[in-house]
Amino acid sequence: MFEAILQAIQAYDTIIIHRHNRPDGDAMGSQLGLKHLILENYPEKTVYVVGDAPGYFGFMEGAVMDEIPDSAYNGALACILDSAAPHLISDDRYTLAEKTIRIDHHIFCQQIADVEVVDTSFESCCGMIAELAQESGWKHNPLSAKSLYTGMVTDSGRFRYDGTTARTFRLASTLMEQEFDTNALFRDLYADDFASKQLKAKFILKIQFSPKNVAYIYTTMEEFQALNTDTFTVSRAMVNTMADIRGVDIWVNFTETEKGVLCELRSSKYNINPIAVKYGGGGHQKASGATVADRETAMAMLADLDEIMEQNQ
Repeated sequence: MFEAILQAIQAYDTIIIHRHNRPDGDAMGSQLGLKHLILENYPEKTVYVVGDAPGYFGFMEGAVMDEIPDSAYNGALACILDSAAPHLISDDRYTLAEKTIRIDHHIFCQQIADVEVVDTSFESCCGMIAELAQESGWKHNPLSAKSLYTGMVTDSGRFRYDGTTARTFRLASTLMEQEFDTNALFRDLYADDFASKQLKAKFILKIQFSPKNVAYIYTTMEEFQALNTDTFTVSRAMVNTMADIRGVDIWVNFTETEKGVLCELRSSKYNINPIAVKYGGGGHQKASGATVADRETAMAMLADLDEIMEQNQ
């Protein structure tokens, strides 16, 4: 499956790895995991990782992004990971590269790169990178394995989500053959300080329900600024405070920012991806996102989610 990807990586001395903006564990894990795989197996190559700040995932080793000039793309290969559309890619200079490749597990929206492997059957982009490594006969080191394992854990919801398969566990087991501390990793991922617990409590108290029992939270710009934290924490990190509420099959977190209203859509049963796509976003069948212009548009999205519930009652 990855023959053309492997050939491109082997052909270029300089490789620049991109992922989507506001990164989650899978974006960071696949980016860092691929970097360290390439350096382990092709030590003569130069590999850069670029993009916006890692935010919550700054605890990952090597998470500080490289600052490189435009000239670094001359004669280079740009690798795009975990990104379904061009506007989602952090640092659009990938277009300056001599050749581009993409590895992604989101629902296909459009071609972005010269060579692409898009496979929605994988639970994570990290799983795809682990499969690439196995198919190519690459050696892992502890850092590549830990990075990829982090993304597999987070994007599979600790191996709970539908995308988790026997292949997921097979690939995870190969990563765990390397020595890294899973206890320390889970502490970094899931341990909360008291302030974080208080923040989640505030968001739980903000939960509302639409006429068809879609759970939602709406955070205004003023509320967001008063929290004095980053967009990831308020938007993506808080959406699943609404998960596992009995009788709720769809939930959405709306966050007003200077760039628009961030919308994180989730479902335990239904395909909500077409709604995200309708509003310029994308993602997976049961976990998608979009950014809309204003509250009015966000409420129109909520009405569309209500429509899904009505059609399935």
